[in-house]
Amino acid sequence: MSHFSTSWQPVSRWYDQAVGSQGHYYHQHLILPGVTRLLELRSDSKLLDLACGQGVLARALDQSVSYVGIDMAKGLITTAQQQNSSERHQFLVGDVSKSLTIKEQNFTHAAIILALQNIEHPERVIHNAAEHLISQGKLVVVLNHPCFRIPRQSSWEIDEKNKLQYRRINRYLSPLKIPITTHPGQGQRSEVTWSFHWPLAALSVWLNQAGFMIEKIEEWGSDKKSEGKAAKMEDRSRSEFPLFLTVLARKN
Repeated sequence: MSHFSTSWQPVSRWYDQAVGSQGHYYHQHLILPGVTRLLELRSDSKLLDLACGQGVLARALDQSVSYVGIDMAKGLITTAQQQNSSERHQFLVGDVSKSLTIKEQNFTHAAIILALQNIEHPERVIHNAAEHLISQGKLVVVLNHPCFRIPRQSSWEIDEKNKLQYRRINRYLSPLKIPITTHPGQGQRSEVTWSFHWPLAALSVWLNQAGFMIEKIEEWGSDKKSEGKAAKMEDRSRSEFPLFLTVLARKN
């Protein structure tokens, strides 16, 4: 895959509105509670947030925690800075798949939240996390689940005979570069973002090569409930097919 820009600057306004100051539904109900639980931050912790977007994780933290967030989209960093209320939180514009614009190498924690699947070279981001973490430092990665949520290659289907809603997967092992139309109703006038798919094994290889050991894997499913005739079927499928894959790794 040749390198090209995957910055979300062109869709920064749309993304900021979609996420909001407190995060979207799954940020609030699954991701932010889960990430803060796994990080186990203390008052003396130092967190590096790679591809931080408009700073939704920072706003969910104790404001006394030292924090640096980096993202390539200037518009998202501007929003993060405007909403920041802590002197110990800093936001920088930068490409997290290249050499970082910070010199600190003593972060105790790092996070990559719902971003790795939108970066062409995720192995470089993981390497950067390792470069700036202390020994035994923690890294938490949250992804749209790479086994069950593959844009254009996975879908919900119904088995009418057995009254089951199931997940259909058309491709999995092959690396994929997938364009995502931000506003489908606008046709070719819509901005496009990119999603990159790799199988789960690739993530373990990248972590290992960067000097991490996987400590825990969690799979988070939707807590929403359906109504109507298909509610039982839909709720059961939600409980069986997780939305997010979360990995807690520790630097050797």
